[in-house]
Amino acid sequence: MKCVYCGGDESKVLDSRNSDESNSIRRRRECLVCGRRFTTYETIETVPILVIKNDGSRQSFDASKLKSGIIKACEKRPVSLSQIDGIVEGIEKQIQNKLTQEIKSSQLGEMVMDALKELDEVAYVRFASVYRQFKDLESFKKLLDNM
Repeated sequence: MKCVYCGGDESKVLDSRNSDESNSIRRRRECLVCGRRFTTYETIETVPILVIKNDGSRQSFDASKLKSGIIKACEKRPVSLSQIDGIVEGIEKQIQNKLTQEIKSSQLGEMVMDALKELDEVAYVRFASVYRQFKDLESFKKLLDNM
């Protein structure tokens, strides 16, 4: 780590602590060349994920967009915001663990439906009705029969 004051290459770590969000580590360092102290932050580098839409276009994964869709499905249901956050975080981790930079929107939709099916069946049906774009009542009945 280069010293911010003299540019020296050698420093020693005096103290390490988790930052407020626990997504990074705060390190207090002392330069071995000039003796001055400075602070660095170490964070995990994440790979940007692209979502492949049904029309073939690509856009970056947006967790807030995913969360808003789940919130709409769970409206007026006994589902807490922390449960919704848990679903979003779980899906994000699943995507990151796949070690791929792209995911199809259909795969993303299936992941949401799987999570909602376990959490709240009404929210699951709401999300599925929009996601699967039912054209008639018969296809909607098939979904309910499979539950």
